[in-house]
Amino acid sequence: MAKDYYGILGVEKNATEDELKKAYRKLARKYHPDVSDEPDAEARLQEINAAFEVLMDPQKRAIVDAGGDPFDRMAGGGGAPGQPFMGFEDIMDAFFGGSMGGFGRRGPRSRTRAGNDALLRLDLDLEEVAFGTESTLAVDTAVLCDECEGSCTEGDADPQTCTTCGGSGEVHVVQRTILGQVRTARPCSACSGYGSIITDPCRKCGGEGRVRSRRRITVKVPAGVEDGMRIRLSGEGEVGPGGGPAGDLYVEVHEKPHEIFTREGADLHCRVRVPMTQAALGTKLNVHTLDEQVEVDVAAGTQPGTVKKVRGQGVPKLRGGGIRGDLYVELDVRTPTKVDAEQEELLKKLAILRDEEIREIKTGSGFFSRMRDAFNGHA
Repeated sequence: MAKDYYGILGVEKNATEDELKKAYRKLARKYHPDVSDEPDAEARLQEINAAFEVLMDPQKRAIVDAGGDPFDRMAGGGGAPGQPFMGFEDIMDAFFGGSMGGFGRRGPRSRTRAGNDALLRLDLDLEEVAFGTESTLAVDTAVLCDECEGSCTEGDADPQTCTTCGGSGEVHVVQRTILGQVRTARPCSACSGYGSIITDPCRKCGGEGRVRSRRRITVKVPAGVEDGMRIRLSGEGEVGPGGGPAGDLYVEVHEKPHEIFTREGADLHCRVRVPMTQAALGTKLNVHTLDEQVEVDVAAGTQPGTVKKVRGQGVPKLRGGGIRGDLYVELDVRTPTKVDAEQEELLKKLAILRDEEIREIKTGSGFFSRMRDAFNGHA
């Protein structure tokens, strides 16, 4: 008569995987011989382990649901009650991504895997990031082996099933711990976990299905891209092992410092020197922007630090449909540091005309000044 595996775990026949794990964890803690006082704790735990193994395996569970017992169909009764019980660490592995104490197989690793992404740096001038450009880069990466085209083999022979693990890609090891015997699964060292062995690996790639090579890639940089932004080139990264799909290539843009302009988003800033006389009398300045020359009016009496805004002469906005930022011109009014005798005389005449001739400037007026004069008078 078939065992009631659902009854052993105390779950319904439609129990989900999470419900099975929850029930198993509760019972495993209760009947583990190291913590349980029940006389038949070890036997109960072995029975619980067997029930959990059966119900977590879709094929074995299907046999149970059909009214049969999967252990009756297994040669040698592998996995039947009587196998070593699991330790606490192994029990925890069953619920947090471990090997499930030997219950269930993860299967062999695939030789064909996706390749890694790659990252390159691209240094560009302000004009290039402002208006967009195309740049050709040399990329050292993994490419598909042109000898075996990713098959990894030299000829037409298929990989042979590993005799050590029987094609499962893993071997099971029983270890003794302070909590008892623990059965764990490890990648097979004979086939590196692939489950098969290539008997005639490709001589060019050594059975990798890919080789290292340098290739050139053209990158289209959109107008308005900012410093630190990355451009993604799908499928231009390295080819994966076994000729797997290539990863992506990311090109990180770095903007070189400009000798005149500084950038803030789509706006540009610059500083222009203006002689004191022109700032006083007023003038017009010809300012060269990134792509043309514009005229900036300097009103008479302009003060140092005055900022003039020139609309639409900044950087095109990324995905802005051609809309550009603005240019901000700071006027750096310069006072002459050296004058000859004639210039000095003219400045003195100007000062007299403007009632700005040099006078003694007293900074000690007020209470403290009077106190100082009083002390000086008694001295």
